[in-house]
Amino acid sequence: MEIRRKNVKKKQKVLWKLFLSTLYLSAFTFGGGYVIVTLMKDKFVDKYHWIEENEMLDLIAIAQSAPGAIAVNGAIVVGYKLAGLAGVLTAIFGTVLPPFLIISAISVFYQMFRDNFIIRELLDGMQAGVGAVIASVVWDMAAGITKKKEWTSIVIMVAAFIASYAMEVPVVYIVLICIAMGVSRTVLSGRGKRKK
Repeated sequence: MEIRRKNVKKKQKVLWKLFLSTLYLSAFTFGGGYVIVTLMKDKFVDKYHWIEENEMLDLIAIAQSAPGAIAVNGAIVVGYKLAGLAGVLTAIFGTVLPPFLIISAISVFYQMFRDNFIIRELLDGMQAGVGAVIASVVWDMAAGITKKKEWTSIVIMVAAFIASYAMEVPVVYIVLICIAMGVSRTVLSGRGKRKK
């Protein structure tokens, strides 16, 4: 009975920490999903050690490939790993609450915000910061791939960049092709291990 009570308290503590973390990340992140990736890495990988760096790369791939916001998808994966369904619900609530409240407030005062010079300039200034954070995310993710020296992954990364930037191939096609290549690699590596 005592062990069960300790487990319940431990789970409650993890859920509370997860809620506060996702609430904080969601409330203070401007600029979309890729901006939150760096902050999630700092919080979940470096600070709390809830997930490994390799898992973070997988999480980003899953979050990007799945429909919906990257922040919510990423929070779902971390929440599920930590506390199952309760973790998923907690992470979703923590991630969705700040934007919901902010958008509700903005909708009430939309006319006043739209015409305010200071807020317009503030949002323009944030764009530069968002660009820098996205560049940092790309750098960190590329560094994680190149450290492993898996040439297939490096070639895929470079090819995806060229296809998107130089050839202007829609990102959805690049993501679908990369998913197909990842599944193929996994299936082939699984067959190779079974033969041994």
